Amino acid sequence: MITTKQRAYLRNLSNGIDALYQTGKNGITETVIKTLDDALEARELIKITVLENSPLSAKEVMAKLCEKLSCEPVQVIGRKVVIYRKSQNDPVIELPK
Repeated sequence: MITTKQRAYLRNLSNGIDALYQTGKNGITETVIKTLDDALEARELIKITVLENSPLSAKEVMAKLCEKLSCEPVQVIGRKVVIYRKSQNDPVIELPK
């Protein structure tokens, strides 16, 4: 569980990154889960776009991803979702205490 201060720090970091991943009409499939799992291990902080034809809302997508990937929700703005998980092998982001 991350603190409010850490979440604010991650929100600030997420402003500078582009949404590299999308969920669409198929929702969250096992392929999406595997891809995002690998991305979280490599990047730690990722931004996802929820397309308009998605059967799930952005908040539902974030909740489901956090459950399946054991990651932390950072923020939802419109159709953008930001999630964080510390890398097991090579942590890059140093969270404030």
